[in-house]
Amino acid sequence: MKPLLLDFPTLFQTERLQVRKPFPGDGAEVYEAVQASLPELQPWMKITHETEEAAEAIVREAHGKFLLRETLPFHLYDKATGTFIGALTLHPENWEIPKFSISFWLHSAYTKKGYMTEALKGAVQFAFDKLGARRLEIKCDAENENVRLLAERLEFILEGTLENDYLTPEGSLSNTCVFAKIN
Repeated sequence: MKPLLLDFPTLFQTERLQVRKPFPGDGAEVYEAVQASLPELQPWMKITHETEEAAEAIVREAHGKFLLRETLPFHLYDKATGTFIGALTLHPENWEIPKFSISFWLHSAYTKKGYMTEALKGAVQFAFDKLGARRLEIKCDAENENVRLLAERLEFILEGTLENDYLTPEGSLSNTCVFAKIN
């Protein structure tokens, strides 16, 4: 299978969200959301958007990676307001299976309102229906209780915890929980 030749939608919608691939010009809104959410994101993510220009460069790179099918990044927009509220990415682990891992983050002002649950339900359906995924994974720091609870809410099964698996953004060794959902 040649992923570059696969045709599939670049947008899907849920009840409250429009979820679409990133486009050049999205950098300013991504930068603003990341800056507003730094205290909540920094323990779990290495933030590289230190300027609006850097955020725009990352968005353009993400746009290119989507076209090349290297990763499938999506931006989340509130349908009612058109406001950018976060992002998720389907990372192809193996196109032959197909198998993907999912990463995501949300603007702090939109947490605890069901937006990410809704976005991920849509992403799971998209991956299974449009990409033919047979396996999806959510990997997170074992200490990240919010992601663990979200994975469980979405009926992903905890398959195991990998000890001393990665370095946190601060440089400490940490454990990774691996959750999976099978189609």
